[in-house]
Amino acid sequence: MPPARSWRAYPQVYRLEAARCKKCGKVSFPPRLVCNKCGEREFDRFNMKRTGKVVTHTIIRTPSDEFSGEAPFAVGVVEMDGGGRLTTQIADVSFDELKIGLPVQMEFRRLYTEGDAGVIHYGHKAVPIRQ
Repeated sequence: MPPARSWRAYPQVYRLEAARCKKCGKVSFPPRLVCNKCGEREFDRFNMKRTGKVVTHTIIRTPSDEFSGEAPFAVGVVEMDGGGRLTTQIADVSFDELKIGLPVQMEFRRLYTEGDAGVIHYGHKAVPIRQ
């Protein structure tokens, strides 16, 4: 990811910052300039809760170059407690245990290493909440 683009994404990547529409209450992640439900342009920014549940998932067996050493791995859409959805890698779970409705929490981890210099990119991955 180019440095300027990566810098602009820091609030979302590192703090899970989302936006809640002041008119209809729809949560957007990443934050938007215009609500796609009602067209409002005013939002309240907030940090999403770090827990949620898997809404859908898939197994990636042929990944892009950055993730080639990690295949196969699970990716899913997680509905966060308190609102908002995000697409993320699901870690520390066997594919047999992975199911819709699985409670997860977001953990900050290494995502991938880029280029010959080995620039490390960090972000959140969903891991199961063990009870």
